[in-house]
Amino acid sequence: MNTAIWRGDELYSLDDWEYRLRQTDIDELQTALAGVTQIATGEITHDNFKLSKLGRKLNEIQISLESGSGFTIIRDFPIDRFTPGQTRRLFLGMAQHIGTPVSQSAQGERILDVKDAGHADGDAKVRGPNTRKRLSFHTDRCDVIAFLCVRPAKSGGENFIVSSLAVYETIKAERPDLLEVLMQPFYYKRHTVDLANNLAYCQQPIFSFCEGHFACSFLRVLIERAYASDDTPDITNIQREALDYLESVAERPELHVRFYQQRGDIVLMNNWTTLHRRSEFEDHAEPELHRHLLRAWLSVPNSRPLDPLFKDNFGATEAGAIRGGMPSAK
Repeated sequence: MNTAIWRGDELYSLDDWEYRLRQTDIDELQTALAGVTQIATGEITHDNFKLSKLGRKLNEIQISLESGSGFTIIRDFPIDRFTPGQTRRLFLGMAQHIGTPVSQSAQGERILDVKDAGHADGDAKVRGPNTRKRLSFHTDRCDVIAFLCVRPAKSGGENFIVSSLAVYETIKAERPDLLEVLMQPFYYKRHTVDLANNLAYCQQPIFSFCEGHFACSFLRVLIERAYASDDTPDITNIQREALDYLESVAERPELHVRFYQQRGDIVLMNNWTTLHRRSEFEDHAEPELHRHLLRAWLSVPNSRPLDPLFKDNFGATEAGAIRGGMPSAK
């Protein structure tokens, strides 16, 4: 059975979607934290953030993200025991045992604060993580994405996750003509915050196979921006229909799962085998109570090979290569 092809609540029958931290795990985290107090947060690595038993469990999660369901929630991170700075260090240290954190901005941020920044519509600094708006199903520019919930919203901010392999199989059965379109290259425009990227555009397929390995990569907002430009061809009717159909399939209740990430939950997703989105949310009036997540983009050592077309956007396509993220201007 290919456990990456799950449909809706089938996910919860699998044995790799949830792990609860134990007291022994928390004791190890505190010891590891004490061992890196004299170095800068950015200098924390797999080797100096030492985890023995929990490290082995995180390695198991790394394997299941690639070859299992592609989704795991680590629960019961004791966030109330630590300062914000310690929480950041612990999250980065744990992430280093899953993969290599890559840059998420031109500033080289390896841990990104996900919160509503209050930017006006049309502001070049706007990106999905810093708004409160509903996001559509998409993937990020990394092998694995990790979120630690520091504080949930007053209301909303519900998470939706779907197996992109299940979406692929559904479209294959119902509209093979549109699947053929989705396996052809689409233009993507450089993100407005991707300031150190020299390429204004790239081309990559939404669904692809390389050496027998499946991959899905999809961020419609950058596709729409590309085809709105005078520098690219107009999007065709069949391309737009294919994008609409993909999103409508992902939105089917019987295919996705939905949940609220609670304080202390760490969510990990394989970006090649899952799509995710978030509902709109409302914050508390007090700024100190606003919704706040920490996010890491991870390149994992057991990653799959990719179609060569992904090289422009991800930097490398070989299995296990360090890839993804945004180039740093530093």
